Amino acid sequence: MLPTLAFPQAFRNGSARRALAALALGACALGATAQPARAAAYPERPIKMIVPFGPGTTTDTVSRMMADAMSKSLGQPVIIENRAGAGGSIGTELVARAPADGYTLVMGTVGTHAINKALYPKLGYDPLVDFKPVALVGYTPTLLVVGAGSPIRTLQDLQAAAAKPGGISFASAGTGTSGHLAGELLKSRLGGTMVHIPYKEGSQALTDVMSGQTQFMFYHPLAVLPHIKSGKLRALGTSVMRRSASAPDVPTIAEQLGGDFDLQAWFMLYAPTATPAPVLQTLRDAAAAALSNPDIVAKLEAQGLEKSDVPMAGIDKFGQEELAKWSELIRQSGAQAN
Repeated sequence: MLPTLAFPQAFRNGSARRALAALALGACALGATAQPARAAAYPERPIKMIVPFGPGTTTDTVSRMMADAMSKSLGQPVIIENRAGAGGSIGTELVARAPADGYTLVMGTVGTHAINKALYPKLGYDPLVDFKPVALVGYTPTLLVVGAGSPIRTLQDLQAAAAKPGGISFASAGTGTSGHLAGELLKSRLGGTMVHIPYKEGSQALTDVMSGQTQFMFYHPLAVLPHIKSGKLRALGTSVMRRSASAPDVPTIAEQLGGDFDLQAWFMLYAPTATPAPVLQTLRDAAAAALSNPDIVAKLEAQGLEKSDVPMAGIDKFGQEELAKWSELIRQSGAQAN
């Protein structure tokens, strides 16, 4: 017969219960430390939006509008930081190398994410691999304009002028810009001699078109429409497949020549490619809310932007097609960054 173990009465009563409770609490505490920490709610601090161009540019203005609207949805400030240089490549590469935590974004453009890949052979980022799209903010067509005093009144007139000995010249805001490449595409469609004259500033290029020193130019509506209305410029066509809402009386080049002539300068907000899906969705929801706000839409339209028909599900394909299209144009033109 086994002996009966004797315990003090105090332990068998309250002390035992307290001891067991202490053990239970200790076990709970140990278990809690073994559990992974709960993820912090996003966003819990300000978000930085890199603008890869200087203050006062269209990209800067559009970015500030989006940042202000998204701040309201996200409950945290979205702070603009301008990091210009190398056609937007410097600021864009900075975001490609940033932590993929949703706190560093970039307002990409057709230049940073479609043109620069072919223009800069040693580009420090891959526009398709290193980024995830947040929102296609909008696009702007370019208008083909000539000076009001020019004898060129139609595309047929322009073609005839290019066919003459010596041909004609066209201006742009720089080698590899959308205006330059639109001119190259037009040259390939019409033939003849069209000499590209790159300028450091689009405003100076526009001045020389108005004076007749160069014969034509592709440029964005915000810059050319005031001169068209004042009688200093004449528009011959737009560079996209549908007429521009800002210039509905100007026919598209495609409807005049037939075939496909679709070059648009677009703006797309991006995050680093490894950004977690829930964080990316939060950003996309905030951007979508901004782009459905009538006040924001009106402000973007005032900058010459138009709403894209590309759905969110088609944005990746859109980016791939744009990169291929602009890369081929650059290859055909022989353009290289200085």
